[in-house]
Amino acid sequence: MGKSVTIGILFSTSGPYAAIGRDCRDGADLALAELAADPSAPVRFDAIHADPQGDPRRYLDEARAMLGEAGCRQIVGTITSIARKEVIPLIEKHDGLLWYVCPYEGFEANESVIYTGACPNQHLIPLFDYLMPRQGKRAFLIGANYVWGWEMNRLARDLLLEAGGEVVGERCLPLEETDVERLIGEIRERRPDFILNNLIGPASYAFLRAYHALGERDRAFHPERRPVVSCDLTECELGAVGDGIAAGNLSAASYFDTLDLRENVAFKARVAAAFGAGRRVSAFFEASYTTVHMLAAAIAETGSDDPAAVKAAVHGRGFDTPHGPLRIDPRTNHAALPFHLGRITADGGFDIVASRPAMAADPYLTARMKGGRGNLRVVS
Repeated sequence: MGKSVTIGILFSTSGPYAAIGRDCRDGADLALAELAADPSAPVRFDAIHADPQGDPRRYLDEARAMLGEAGCRQIVGTITSIARKEVIPLIEKHDGLLWYVCPYEGFEANESVIYTGACPNQHLIPLFDYLMPRQGKRAFLIGANYVWGWEMNRLARDLLLEAGGEVVGERCLPLEETDVERLIGEIRERRPDFILNNLIGPASYAFLRAYHALGERDRAFHPERRPVVSCDLTECELGAVGDGIAAGNLSAASYFDTLDLRENVAFKARVAAAFGAGRRVSAFFEASYTTVHMLAAAIAETGSDDPAAVKAAVHGRGFDTPHGPLRIDPRTNHAALPFHLGRITADGGFDIVASRPAMAADPYLTARMKGGRGNLRVVS
């Protein structure tokens, strides 16, 4: 039997963004089960699971219990940037390592965090590179009322103004705000070329339902004319929005269930065996699954869960993943990730319409002024 290591799995599987948290936890649990079932695996994890219910204070309490009472040195988790930023000082105090799997707004590179989710040069910038020449440069920006929404809207504003475009409106809403009719009225009045949706959870679902209803009343607001575009909307939330409601709109991700790679076909077969043939896989699920296996490989290589040794092992090698080869940049602790743009289908999936190969993360956008954006491959 391989070495047994205690780790923390810290995702909100209830609360306002529970659909994301459940997919993150399911991805981690599949990797944990695979390691436990493999008699040749040199590392197995005793996982401490916790559900902070979307409450930043509970994230802190649960992380404290993991790092202190349970003796974890590695935590896979947190979803929102509020929660991540709340937990990081505690991780630093205990000389631990946090593995963050979700897309975020960038402008962070912490020595105590491995970032396997995308940052803006891997999602927002290539999204706008695709969108503005085809759709137009007049945008309405909506976002969750915390750092994700604020920073993503700020970056979008900069991209639009640099391209000679215009922000025709901007609004932020609390995560659980579902009264969006005034927002819909503003969008109808100002008629943007597209809407950037950085809302989270119930606010996002309510907006997408209301925008769909607007498009049914007025075809000028059909997704073919004025799409809603996102950097965090994936397969796991489309059921909460409603069958077919978001169809035609666009979202950016480093992974989609429909990705045509040999590695992904094999991965999806394992998912189907564990969860049933109908289970769609999101970027959240895939990133969490990949991250747990990366952590296991690093500990196996070093023979220790010491964070400094684990980081050195992660920095020194590549990993095979369902979305292709992956490396962690030792300068930033961020993963190099591909960009895919998906158009939502009526059956709750995504058709990939444009892609870029894996790009090194640039969390502070240092290459932006140098024009280093990579080549966009348009599928359709």
